[in-house]
Amino acid sequence: QVRLVESGGALVQPGGSLRLSCAASGIIFRIYNMNWYRQAPGKQRELVATITSGSSTNYADSVKGRFIISRDNAKNTVDLEMNSLKPEDTAVYMCNGKFFKNDYWGQGTQVTVSS
Repeated sequence: QVRLVESGGALVQPGGSLRLSCAASGIIFRIYNMNWYRQAPGKQRELVATITSGSSTNYADSVKGRFIISRDNAKNTVDLEMNSLKPEDTAVYMCNGKFFKNDYWGQGTQVTVSS
């Protein structure tokens, strides 16, 4: 059974930092491209960051320079370090793993940026 479980979401003040983590099981983690998406109320789901199986990274323009995605193939985890958080970063953040037709999602973790 494939599971992606996110953790680390919280309420944080503007300018603060947060680290999200996604633990994967039931897949050969090292071959998967891993993504972090987010969805705010009333908005479309947005791809935030990608890390490939080869550890190449890509970021949405809205988070470039503030967020860092990383993976640990020994622990089957993918993290998202979020810095200089803004109220517009408020959303449910979801972990996603893709390998050809295989496409798996976690349930998401809430991040709220507010004073």
